Amino acid sequence: MSHLRSRRRLALAVPVVLSLTASLGFLPAAASAAPQAESATRSADAPRLSYVVNTKVDRHTIASVKKAIGKAGGSVVATYERIGVIVVHSSNADFAKSIRSVRGVQSAGATRTAPLTAAGTKEEGAAQYLTAAQAERVEAASAQTPESEPLEADQWDLRAIGADKAAQINPGSRKVTVAVIDTGVDDTHPDIAPNFSASQSANCAGGKADTSEGAWRPYTPEDYHGTHVAGSIAAARNGVGVAGVAPGVKVSSINVTDRASGLFYPESVVCAFVFAADHGVEITNNSYYVDPWLYNCMDDPDQRAIVDAVNRAQLYAQKKGTLHVAAAGNSNHDLDADAIVDDSSPNDTTPVERTIDPHECFDIPTQLPGVVTVSATGVNNLKSYYSTYGEGVVDVAAPGGDRRYQIPDTPSKDGRILSTMPNGAWAFLQGTSMASPHASGVAALLKSKYPWASPAQLQMMLKAQADRTACPESYDQDGDGTQDAVCEGGKRVNGFYGHGIVNALRAVK
Repeated sequence: MSHLRSRRRLALAVPVVLSLTASLGFLPAAASAAPQAESATRSADAPRLSYVVNTKVDRHTIASVKKAIGKAGGSVVATYERIGVIVVHSSNADFAKSIRSVRGVQSAGATRTAPLTAAGTKEEGAAQYLTAAQAERVEAASAQTPESEPLEADQWDLRAIGADKAAQINPGSRKVTVAVIDTGVDDTHPDIAPNFSASQSANCAGGKADTSEGAWRPYTPEDYHGTHVAGSIAAARNGVGVAGVAPGVKVSSINVTDRASGLFYPESVVCAFVFAADHGVEITNNSYYVDPWLYNCMDDPDQRAIVDAVNRAQLYAQKKGTLHVAAAGNSNHDLDADAIVDDSSPNDTTPVERTIDPHECFDIPTQLPGVVTVSATGVNNLKSYYSTYGEGVVDVAAPGGDRRYQIPDTPSKDGRILSTMPNGAWAFLQGTSMASPHASGVAALLKSKYPWASPAQLQMMLKAQADRTACPESYDQDGDGTQDAVCEGGKRVNGFYGHGIVNALRAVK
C-alpha cells in the first residue's frame, strides 16, 4: 500500500493554531457533548467499535472514568495516563454519548465507522519495481562514478538537494534516530539493516505497543510503504542498492497498520507518538493521514475526540524532544482555501461527499501544532501535480517525484523516487509520502550537527536552510490553458514550497 495519506499541519495560521489548540482537550464535558445521529441501546447485534476517551491528566480522574467506562459497556484496551487518553472497545451504540457526560471526560468518540473486524484499503499508486535490465543499466552507468551506490544514478532526488555531497561531509550521527510511523519496515533489507534500531521499534496497531521480535515488520510484501520511506531516510552507503539522505543515522519502525484493513486508526498513532517519545526518538516521519477521516471536523464530537487524542500524543512527544515531519497530501488540495470537497471519508465504510472548511476541519497529524508539513516536488523543482499545498500551511518542500510532467535524465527516465522494498528489492514510488522522508533526513542531519536543538529550533533551521523557491509564473502542467493550482505568496514563503526546498548540503556545512 504505497498509498498513504499525507499530511499538513496545524500551525497553518495563527488563528487556526490558537483556536484549535484552545479546543483540544480542555473543554468541559457539557461543551463536548453533542447529540448522536441515532440513539441505540446495547445489543448483541451492535457493532463493536474502538473509542478514545480523553480526560483530565489526573490519576484519580482517570481511575474514576475507567470505572464509568465499564458501567457504560466498554472495556479498556490501553491507558496513557501522562496525556489522559484511554483506548476503549465497546459494542454499546450509546457508549460515546454516555461517557461524554461523565465528570472528568473532556472529549470522547469512535475512532472508526466500521466494526473492529471490518476491512478496507486505499492506494496511492502501484510500485514500479526495477527490472533486471534496468538494474543492469543503472549499475553499469553508476559504476563509473566513484563513491556512489550501484543504483544511485537513478536517485535524482539526492542530487537535487545536495544529499550526495552532504554525505561526504557528514552522513549523520548514530545518536540520532528517525522513527518511521507507517506500514512497518523490513529491517532485514541489506540497505536498512546496518542502520536499524530494534530497541526503538514496535507494533502499535490497536493502540498498545508490541515490542516482540519482528513485530515492527510489514505483515506482507504488499505493505511496502514504510520500507520505501525508511530507505529514503537512511539507506546505508555500503555498496548495495541505494543511499538515503542521512545514511549515517539510525532508523526505527513503528507499525501502525490495522492488519484487517490496512488503515491507520487514531489509537495506533497515539501509541506510536508516545512510544517514540518514551524511547528517545529524535524525529518521526509520518507519511499518512489518520483514518478514517481525511479531514476531522471540530463540530463533530467523534472527529473532535480523534484530533484531541492524537494532538495530546504528538505534543507529549514534542515536549520530550521529538520533531514530527509529515506529508502534505496527494489530493492537490489548497489547504488555505475557503472550502474543500472531501469525497473519500470515511474510508472504512461508505464515503459521503461533504464540503469542509480546511481551517475548521483538519488532516491529522500533519495539521497539528509544531508538525512540519512537506509538499512534493519533481526533478524540475516544480510542485508535483498531485501535491497538496497551501499558504501558511506548507513549511518546506522536498523531492516526492512526478512521473507525469517532470522526467529526469537518468538511466531509467523515471521521475519517481527509487528506494528500498521488502525482501531485498528496490522500486519507484511517488507522493508526498516520498517527500516527507527527504525532509526527515535533512532534519536528522541538522540534529546530528546541533544535538542540543529542540524540535522548534530544528524546524526553524530546516526552514532557514531551505532553498527559497518562488511561485511559478504559470502552473498549467497539462497545457490546456487552465491553471492546475494557484500558488499564493512570495519568493521567501508561499503555498507551493513553504520556506523552500530542503537542502542537505547546507544542513551539514
